[in-house]
Amino acid sequence: MIKKYLKWIIPIAVILAIIIYLFSSSGISDIATDYAQSYADTELYENALDKAKSNKRVTELLGEIEPIDKLAILEGHVNYSNDNKTVNSSIRIRGNKMKAIMDISANREDNVWNYEKINIRVKNPPEKKQTVEVIPL
Repeated sequence: MIKKYLKWIIPIAVILAIIIYLFSSSGISDIATDYAQSYADTELYENALDKAKSNKRVTELLGEIEPIDKLAILEGHVNYSNDNKTVNSSIRIRGNKMKAIMDISANREDNVWNYEKINIRVKNPPEKKQTVEVIPL
């Protein structure tokens, strides 16, 4: 009976081996690791959001800013480097007036994030398109 299924098992095993090889060598695993790290590291985003909320121009533009949800982190962009001690990230934020993108550049020292840059970018509506530098580079 095994001989009957052997003609299917070998090609499937070869295809799976090729897929695993391509996944591990393409860098996709690094991207997946970065997203998993950012999903677990809520302090990075919460502290940055608190700094944005304390900026008068941001609150005038966006209104009351909602807490960041986990889906926003997965929809965004993240790149960790330097043994996960440096991060560049972009994440969607929402206020009661409009939505925006928060760009973050930060370094971790002694388990504390030090922010080098926090920008809030408004893209829509086009007539309100602008960037507010909360912490300029």
